[in-house]
Amino acid sequence: MAAAAAVVTPSGLEDGVPRSRGEGAGEVVVERGPGAAYHMFVVMEDLVEKLKLLRYEEELLRKNNLKPPSRHYFALPTNPGEQFYMFCTLAAWLINKAGRPFEQPQEYDDPNATISNVLSELRSFGRTADFPPSKLKSGYGEHVCYVLDCLAEEALKYIGFSWKRPIYPVEELEEEIVPEDDAELTLNKVDEEFVEEETDNEENFIDLNVLKAQTYHLDMNESAKQEDILESTTDAAEWSLEVERVLPQLKVTIRTDNKDWRIHVDQMHQHKSGIESALKETKGFLDKLHNEISRTLEKIGSREKYINNQLEHLVQEYRAAQAQLSEAKERYQQGNGGVTERTRLLSEVTEELEKVKQEMEEKGSSMTDGAPLVKIKQSLTKLKQEIVQMDIRIGVVEHTLLQSKLKEKSNMTRDMHATIIPESAIGSY
Repeated sequence: MAAAAAVVTPSGLEDGVPRSRGEGAGEVVVERGPGAAYHMFVVMEDLVEKLKLLRYEEELLRKNNLKPPSRHYFALPTNPGEQFYMFCTLAAWLINKAGRPFEQPQEYDDPNATISNVLSELRSFGRTADFPPSKLKSGYGEHVCYVLDCLAEEALKYIGFSWKRPIYPVEELEEEIVPEDDAELTLNKVDEEFVEEETDNEENFIDLNVLKAQTYHLDMNESAKQEDILESTTDAAEWSLEVERVLPQLKVTIRTDNKDWRIHVDQMHQHKSGIESALKETKGFLDKLHNEISRTLEKIGSREKYINNQLEHLVQEYRAAQAQLSEAKERYQQGNGGVTERTRLLSEVTEELEKVKQEMEEKGSSMTDGAPLVKIKQSLTKLKQEIVQMDIRIGVVEHTLLQSKLKEKSNMTRDMHATIIPESAIGSY
């Protein structure tokens, strides 16, 4: 199986192909080989084989009513939203297959949170993920294939699956039957035919005279037939029409055996002659092209030297200007730091000024407002009314007291007179 040959290492090297580590994170980028761009197709094919070993078609696709991904589904961009959802679903299922509890992501979940949870589970397995999480948000690419392949390997380890050496079937070698060429006669074949003829005719006695007569009659008959043929009365036009009609049926196709070593040798000689003839023609063009390129390189080198000599003072001026620019940048940074501090102080003073303005506005509004004065006047009139009422009540009370005092005084005088009159009356009697 092809999956046994491809091993993705966490250090960024896949099957010996150098990969860039920490792309986008400010790390040193290792030079990639020419086949690194196509390595994710190999990893994707291995991933499909591992998913089939994990029976993902029965346990995942049929339950969730999903379509099975193609062999290059996560290697090529087709539908980013659908690919990202398929990636999250497969990652959650693989993490659960690896023995870790992981909730199945929903369609409206936060993608950043889902990606961070998947990467944390991947790191918990001891795998490295030295790339930004945004690489997984597109739903395709080498990082997506790498994450799913690592999770599939962990799931296979959890279920106890191990790769074994492939057992190749023993192929029975077919004996090549070399066709016998009738044109080549060997001594053994002639001896065998001679022996067979002797065994067939050993009981028949040959009469030489009879044989000569038979051959003479046969020769005469053949000569007569030839003369008849030469005196044919067939029409030439009819003969040509018949030839044209029968000619397609008379074509003989000889099937060559590609396994014959003679055919291979002939092909090798033909290719060799073709290569030699093509080499003679192309060697002159290549030599001419080499000479032109060498002359052009010499011209370019001499022109570079001339330009460097002519522009030496400009280069020095450029370096001096660059040094002045760096100094100006440093001064700008220092001044920017002071401006930031003063801006902060200005914001604080502005806040205090706003507070003071707000207090002044509140006091001014309270001073210019006539509502309190109206309230005071109303209170004064109310107090005056109450004072008048109190004065009236006080007068009534004083009058009542005076009446009571006068009544008491009149009663006292009456009582006094009442006590005096009877004594006088008594004295008169």
